[in-house]
Amino acid sequence: MENGKPITTMCAVIAMDYTNFCYRVCSICERTLPVNPSSSLCKFCNFNAFNPGSSSSKRVFRLLMSIATDKEVQTVICFDRVAKVLFGCSADEFFDFAKLHPFAAETVSEILVGEMFRITISKPKNGNAQHSRVVQIVPLSSCFQPAIIRLRELYGVNSN
Repeated sequence: MENGKPITTMCAVIAMDYTNFCYRVCSICERTLPVNPSSSLCKFCNFNAFNPGSSSSKRVFRLLMSIATDKEVQTVICFDRVAKVLFGCSADEFFDFAKLHPFAAETVSEILVGEMFRITISKPKNGNAQHSRVVQIVPLSSCFQPAIIRLRELYGVNSN
């Protein structure tokens, strides 16, 4: 990345960390919430004043992937907007699916390995971050299906 400008390149996925694919955020301000499920209220929002009938938190994707370009192999991170292209559903939907099908996250990793994409990568916004961030992803195969569609076929689950 010259001068900190994002670059667009083609790549193949060679691995994905399926052990920690999402995290919880406040459903109003989207700030990260503590890992402890008992503390699901955001300390910045008075959640009940805004919308007392719905959940105070939601899950969003954070995928760590190894990719190979024509020049190098590198580890990149995909956050929610980009990961939804790969998964075809929200992190909450996938989390619920994975509760019923314990090997779903590992299977997604196997499904995505070898897939080719055109990606745009930028330097992390946070100076302490270790990995470049994928800000856009476009499948190169006309046969690409989001992971949730392939999982539903594999597990024999209707999409309704």
